[in-house]
Amino acid sequence: MAGLFDDEDAPPVPLGPSLFGDDPVPSGPEPILAQAYRVLARKYRPTTFDELIGQDGLVRTLRNAFAMSRIAHAFMLTGVRGVGKTTTARILARALNCTGPDGTGGPTPDPCGVCDNCVAILADRHPDVVEMDAASNTGVDDVREIIEATRFRPMIARTKVFIIDEVHMLSRNAFNALLKTLEEPPPHVKFVFATTEIRKVPITVLSRCQRFDLKRVPVDVLAAHFIKVAAAEAIGIEPAAVEAIARAADGSVRDGLSLLDQAIARADDGAVIGADLVGDMLGLADRGFVFDLMEAVAGGRVAEALGVMDRAHAQGADPVLLMQDLLGLAHTLSRLKAIPDLAKGNALPEIERTRGATLAAALSVPWLGRLWQMLLKGIGEVEQASDRRAAAEMILIRLCFVADLPSPGDLVRRLSSESGIPRSAQPRENPDPAPRAVVNGPPVTSAVPHLARFEDVIALAEERRDALLTSQLRHDARVVKFVPPIIELNLSPAAPRDLSARLAKFLEAETGRRWTIALSRETGAPSVVEARETARETAREDALAHPLVQAIFATFPGAKIESVEPDEPEPLAAPPALTDDDIEFAPPMSDQDIVDALEIDR
Repeated sequence: MAGLFDDEDAPPVPLGPSLFGDDPVPSGPEPILAQAYRVLARKYRPTTFDELIGQDGLVRTLRNAFAMSRIAHAFMLTGVRGVGKTTTARILARALNCTGPDGTGGPTPDPCGVCDNCVAILADRHPDVVEMDAASNTGVDDVREIIEATRFRPMIARTKVFIIDEVHMLSRNAFNALLKTLEEPPPHVKFVFATTEIRKVPITVLSRCQRFDLKRVPVDVLAAHFIKVAAAEAIGIEPAAVEAIARAADGSVRDGLSLLDQAIARADDGAVIGADLVGDMLGLADRGFVFDLMEAVAGGRVAEALGVMDRAHAQGADPVLLMQDLLGLAHTLSRLKAIPDLAKGNALPEIERTRGATLAAALSVPWLGRLWQMLLKGIGEVEQASDRRAAAEMILIRLCFVADLPSPGDLVRRLSSESGIPRSAQPRENPDPAPRAVVNGPPVTSAVPHLARFEDVIALAEERRDALLTSQLRHDARVVKFVPPIIELNLSPAAPRDLSARLAKFLEAETGRRWTIALSRETGAPSVVEARETARETAREDALAHPLVQAIFATFPGAKIESVEPDEPEPLAAPPALTDDDIEFAPPMSDQDIVDALEIDR
């Protein structure tokens, strides 16, 4: 056989002692087996609640629950990837089943890590701790296996623990099958669910679980943790490099440790990991490039901005990431503008505290807001472009050319002064907010209302929450004559036939007096809706004729007025109270008028 002979005529190599006890022929040195490398995310995975970082609220709540023996039967752990959901579930499983070094301990928030249960759970080989990935086990049959397993007591542990990761991936039928068991599980069973999409979990499941929202780990906490890991691995790394990794991790411990693992492998053996290496690894532009770019854009220096872009591209920076870094810097500068004390603390990197504070002092909030909006739109254009670099350069050119444009308010004032518009007609910096007028008059509060105008009748119907009557009076009723207790109306063809009768009944119920609602063929005053539309058209015509608007149209060809809202009418003054005599002896209509022009609802 091939491999057993040096050539076709060579004798076979003995594989063990001969029948006569002779030693086998030495076959060479023992093979060297490569030891499997454990990535940092697994090697430094927390095994106790004390080792969980950035989740103080969760740890405090669970410790109190163990101390008071008030441990829920089901937990829902939610948060972004890599914040410790599955790790927390495994720590819970050990805490529930730990027996202590002497084998007599009970549930504890500080598992010993040396008892049989702790060791087996830590090695992922405990028969009573079942982990299921719902992403690949989504059906009813998978859930039925779990339900069937809950009927049997634990084999060696105190409590059976079912850990279901990415539980939101279960089908609707699978969730429904789980509900009854989840609501009333056996006393020896605990469920721990983990998900990154809590909104996809049915509310019926959430209501049966104790929910914990695991937070993104802050950058400073991540950086401190990564420094400890690097020290334990005897790896030298610059603080700026650690901070870059912590920021790129976006609150995820696992993502950050994976990036640190990559940086260690990228660096030369024994060399200190620097910020340049990490920036090159992440495809990030040097932070100094971003500040240089911001200063060039703010100064409107196109050639300088494109030069910075060229240098960043030569170092391998992604145009999209560069634009995103510029957007992030705009946010940081806005924060520094709003909270200057940020430059005095350690929450921001040194370059943002120094150069950032100087830039923030020189830029205005409106300019930063305009930059933010243009970058948001521009990043989408760069992502969709076939040539990302060209698209990014076009965004920079656009930003440079609008850098010195005046704000909308300054532009209007400049146009006003150039057009000779009186100062009284120019917009004010901070106009006093005008009080919002009540369209239909003040609310009616008395039992017998002040019905001096037809608008008061509409206001009364609105106050009594008669929406149908209010709407019909606004749209279809044109007042010909209003002499309480007689109202003469011209109704539109769309008005219902019983509108006058319903209005009479409504007013009689409100005032205790009989009202006559007469229908007339005369035109009457416009309805409330018609009057508002007329006012809107008039306001639009007045706006078009305004010299300031004409100046804007002349400066910006193609501009148009989207909408014009007319000024609200002045609030109706409260009319004097009507006495019984006023109502009884109000001038009635003559019989001839009624015969000639009206149809009276009886």
